[in-house]
Amino acid sequence: MNCALCSKKDCLSGKDCLENKQEIKNLYQEHEISVIKTAARIEAEYYMKKTRIEETILFSMKMNYKKIGLAFCVGLEKESKEIYNIFREYFKVYSACCKICGIDKTEFELEKIDKKREEAMCNPMGQASFFNEKKTDLNIIIGLCIGHDILFTEYSNAPVTTLAVKDRILAHNPLGAIYSNYY
Repeated sequence: MNCALCSKKDCLSGKDCLENKQEIKNLYQEHEISVIKTAARIEAEYYMKKTRIEETILFSMKMNYKKIGLAFCVGLEKESKEIYNIFREYFKVYSACCKICGIDKTEFELEKIDKKREEAMCNPMGQASFFNEKKTDLNIIIGLCIGHDILFTEYSNAPVTTLAVKDRILAHNPLGAIYSNYY
């Protein structure tokens, strides 16, 4: 089975290609179902009406989240400040840039962008640790590099969603490569 290559998408009308529907339904019954219910409610009520930022705020409010963590790339500092100001109207917001703790890349023998100067490494585990200490209810990624986003998600105690994906070439819109006939 390879859903990306399937032209029928019979699952939209209820077909179970894997023949494990009941097993998956049991997983939802064993775990917290409020997330999937809230997600469906946001989708149904605001489909094509709200931005991702607005949907994230509405979702967080309906989930009764109080503390939000913003894990951002220092390259998106300006955007992160704007997002911080929007979210702080509704929640207690903590933010941590990727260079938190200022650990030099040489300490882990990491490659540098510019070998002639000191360069702090990105520290997604430090960001997650900071939010874990603050006991955030939800953490939001804003442009963490590939790999750093994976580590951040792995070490975060709170659920994680992504608001912006890093793509330095396509103005942080990786799908631009798919939509463009020229790239």
